[in-house]
Amino acid sequence: MKTHFIFSVVILSILFGCDNKSVTNLTLSGLDPTKFQTEVNNAQTALYILKNKTGMEVCITNFGGRIVSIMVPDKNGKMQDVALGLDNIDDYINIPNNFGASIGRYANRIAQGRFVLDGDTIQLPQNKHGHCLHGGPKGWQCQVYDAKQIDPTTLELTYFSPDGDENFPGNVTAKVIYQLTNDNAIHINYKATTDKKTVINMTNHSFFNLSGDPSKVSTNDILYINADYFTPIDSTSMTTGEIISVKDTPMDFTIPKVVGQDINNDFVQLKNGNGYDHNWVLNTKGDINQIAAKLTSPESGISLEVYTNEPGIQIYTGNFLNGTVAGKKGIIYNQRTAVCLETQHYPDSPNKKDWPSVVLKPGQTYNSECIYKFSVEK
Repeated sequence: MKTHFIFSVVILSILFGCDNKSVTNLTLSGLDPTKFQTEVNNAQTALYILKNKTGMEVCITNFGGRIVSIMVPDKNGKMQDVALGLDNIDDYINIPNNFGASIGRYANRIAQGRFVLDGDTIQLPQNKHGHCLHGGPKGWQCQVYDAKQIDPTTLELTYFSPDGDENFPGNVTAKVIYQLTNDNAIHINYKATTDKKTVINMTNHSFFNLSGDPSKVSTNDILYINADYFTPIDSTSMTTGEIISVKDTPMDFTIPKVVGQDINNDFVQLKNGNGYDHNWVLNTKGDINQIAAKLTSPESGISLEVYTNEPGIQIYTGNFLNGTVAGKKGIIYNQRTAVCLETQHYPDSPNKKDWPSVVLKPGQTYNSECIYKFSVEK
């Protein structure tokens, strides 16, 4: 009897120990890294964890170079996950989404999936309203990057895109370097080289809900955009080629205002985008030291400042989230539960000769920078 008792205690101790170990192996945001381990196209996926000295945590998977979670303190000092995402690799693979992705080769849209380069017409996949969106259906957000964690705060991702990838020309080697700083900023640096003239435009497609509760809409957040002009779109969300003033329109965020203040106005641009889904022409002129945009949640007090060397920023208010996707912790992602702030060159720039060029030539290095800096306003 005594032997049976001792045996039972040992078994319970082992079980408790195993269970306790599984709990302690979870990330601060509650993710289980083992659920991100699989093989895609003969490449291994994993979850990488960045932490700084102040306790901020950023989790990234090399599948699509995606930010999965971002843990930052709110005005009460409670850590909140402010990024929408999924809690396992199977969902990222099987559910069409761009949550947190490193987008390439060409972020945003190219009209009719077609452009001319040195007299040659390049035809890309047409995966959205007849246009090529985010590099096509097999863009880099659907590929596995080679990952190297440099230190606890730095992750380097590398992807080789062969000539003809989604019909883009040139063998391209691209890098995405994520660095978490001790002032709670995520520095993202994109680099790329090519052996043949091509076009490139990379960005991060994180969906931010600064309240920390993605069951709530983000339209109560306060948004500032350092831009006097934007590029209007047609009913297919394609830029028209115009650059027009935001003055006296719902597109004006030069004075901070609530995201949802004008979002349902009877204004053709908001109807075309089903809300905000537009590129703003930044006043910063490539100066990464000037603030490009700022988003603040009055509820949590969490504020996000965006800095970039890019000429534009796409603001998307989650207009097409429709309650069909259950994210982390089983929370349903409904319409407008997040705001995306995607630093970029303008959409369809390959077909707009007067806009900043997106052409990359052999011998050149593409260099794009984005900083997401978090703080608290009490």
